[in-house]
Amino acid sequence: MPRAEPLSSGEPRLRVDALVSPHGGPFSVTVDAHECVAIVGRSGSGKSVLLRLIADLDPHDGEVWLEGGARSSWPAPEWRRRVVYQAAEPAWWASTARAHFAPASLALVDALLSNLGLDNALMDSDITRLSTGERQRMALVRSLACEPRVLLLDEPTAALDQASTLAVEALLAARLAAGLSVVFVTHSREQAERIGHRLLEVRDHQIHAP
Repeated sequence: MPRAEPLSSGEPRLRVDALVSPHGGPFSVTVDAHECVAIVGRSGSGKSVLLRLIADLDPHDGEVWLEGGARSSWPAPEWRRRVVYQAAEPAWWASTARAHFAPASLALVDALLSNLGLDNALMDSDITRLSTGERQRMALVRSLACEPRVLLLDEPTAALDQASTLAVEALLAARLAAGLSVVFVTHSREQAERIGHRLLEVRDHQIHAP
């Protein structure tokens, strides 16, 4: 699919330097504006660990910079608004999707729902009655509605059929063209090559060139 090339002049959008925890690392990687870095690897290799460490969700050593600012200088809630992590099985803390969105974001939410083939009526449905695929796409809407600088996605199309998967990929391509940076974990090397500007592999809890 057509996609903008990453902007690599000057400071990268995201710089990860020697992140390490008892569960993986050290991890070091950079991500530019407009860039999607696709991460592949076997189950249990450490792909999700990498995303959680970047998002500052697990104890670790090392540092991450966003547009030149060290993560340690940011309040944690502000960091997590700018660097949004979407788990493979996202949590929902209210009974409907609408309760998870700020009123000011609803115009953007409506557009994102349409892009993903979701009916706006699903916003007011009991979240437990949505299909796994509907919840997965709704979680992506929730993540993008935060308007992050970097989006960390862990298997965001695992429960989707081909048409829905392609809709997700098309939406991400549009957001990348608008300036978003994405780190995308997938089990599918074909998908990684389709959407990623760079492909990296996690083996033995460390990053390797494929």
